[in-house]
Amino acid sequence: MEPFDSFLIWIADFLGDHLYEGIFLAALLETIIPPIPTLAIFPTAGFLASQQDVTLLGIIPMIILGALGATIGTSAIYLIALKLGRIVLLRYLRFVKVNDKKLERVEIWFEKYGDKAVFLGRMVPVMREMISIPAGLLKMRIPKFVLYTFGGSCIWSSATILAGYYFGTAIGLSTSSIQPLP
Repeated sequence: MEPFDSFLIWIADFLGDHLYEGIFLAALLETIIPPIPTLAIFPTAGFLASQQDVTLLGIIPMIILGALGATIGTSAIYLIALKLGRIVLLRYLRFVKVNDKKLERVEIWFEKYGDKAVFLGRMVPVMREMISIPAGLLKMRIPKFVLYTFGGSCIWSSATILAGYYFGTAIGLSTSSIQPLP
């Protein structure tokens, strides 16, 4: 079995047993360690919630926990960028092919769209994790950053979790009838 397949099976098993904690943990880790995709985990959690007969009212804590995990994780990246500054971050960002010129273009773009970029960026894969770096470097006010991050994350969590939930409800498939692959 491929390592990625094993990872996905582990996530589905973990979410099946720890739905709410799994949502929070996935959102937190995604913002700190980007290869963990909430775009795959949140709909899976929504699907599992539909199969466990969680009501729509029970989905609300999942959405809030997802947004809260993302806000805490991305705030950590924001604080790192704020405290380390441009020169130190460039030393580490060069490993992901970000040089001074690229970072300067991002900073110019962020100065133009800052607040909207943080809010809307929380709903765009890849940008979700990276938007906190220019926000920290350009010293966006912390309360504003947290508010916009939480708001955008709530929308992302709602859309992805509810997509999985309604998919599970629409197909009416019971997880008990799913057989593991040979």
